[in-house]
Amino acid sequence: MTNPSNNEIDIVKSNKSKIHDVDFENLTFGRTFTDHMFVCDYIDGKWQQPKIMPYQAMTFEPSARVFHYGQAVFEGMKAYKDDSGKVWLFRPEENHRRINISAARLAMPEFPKDYFFNGLETLLKIDKDWIKSGVGNSLYLRPFVIATEPAISASPANSYRFMIICSPAKAYYSGKVRVLFAEQYSRSANGGVGFAKAAGNYAAQFYPTSLAQEKGYQQIIWTDANTHEFLEEAGTMNIFFRINNTLITAPISDRILDGITRRSIIQLAEDNGVVVEVRRVPVNEIKEAARNGSLKEIFGAGTAAVVSPISAFEHGNDVFEIPDIEKSFASMFKNQLQEIQHNLSDDKHNWRREVK
Repeated sequence: MTNPSNNEIDIVKSNKSKIHDVDFENLTFGRTFTDHMFVCDYIDGKWQQPKIMPYQAMTFEPSARVFHYGQAVFEGMKAYKDDSGKVWLFRPEENHRRINISAARLAMPEFPKDYFFNGLETLLKIDKDWIKSGVGNSLYLRPFVIATEPAISASPANSYRFMIICSPAKAYYSGKVRVLFAEQYSRSANGGVGFAKAAGNYAAQFYPTSLAQEKGYQQIIWTDANTHEFLEEAGTMNIFFRINNTLITAPISDRILDGITRRSIIQLAEDNGVVVEVRRVPVNEIKEAARNGSLKEIFGAGTAAVVSPISAFEHGNDVFEIPDIEKSFASMFKNQLQEIQHNLSDDKHNWRREVK
């Protein structure tokens, strides 16, 4: 990988901010964007001069390979502002590492670490006013890479664009979520790209999820593609099950995303003395636990939702309601994560990174 001699950023600021037109108390997730975006092109085997410019539409040729062969990967991360006005990122090194893992799987060039952090932190300093303090408020950050070369031959592109756009956010999901356990469709298969944050992974979920929504469910918990006997991931989230006081989650694999929130919750569980089992999770085990009352909680975990409790699931025409409990793991881990993210508690694992 060849890079320019420096990563100085060419900055063009917006003439007028849109921030005064935004109702920050009534945000729809992913619909509002800040004044600026970060852009860096890959041409002739090297990353070019990075740029920050006003958020704007882009022009690509109809033959750009991203439209035909789906070379597109992304990340999801957030910036937080504490009560003193300091801005924080949560485990951003992991996001940089993971987007490069995703890119490599799709035969795309890795993005240099110094470019990533210099661009991200410069962008956040310029659009700092868009980050609101208070638990639950954040600025959602979307780094992504797309293939831009105008050619429709079936091969990896020779040119790409890396970008970061930012969207102010409040809670992604409100209330509890009802889910279907997948019996027919699969999210990913062995040897595929399920572990990568490839755009196509999410597109392939939309149709079966729409069928679930027609039945009154918000998400699907995906099962393994071979047998549909083991629970793996939930829509846009990793998934956790609490049987009595043991927390259970599926192991990562080439089918399952290595979620940063997932790993953080596993660590927090260990910090709190909660027994964690990372193992395959049979559908029948969870159904039996629901029948005998030992299933206390199911919850999803991801950057956008943080922690999302699940109130019911259906499988094989059996519907199971999950009663509310006091002192749930879901609320405990969500509170602890948010306190770390917002600089309200100790950060003994050094997960926070201040944007200075």
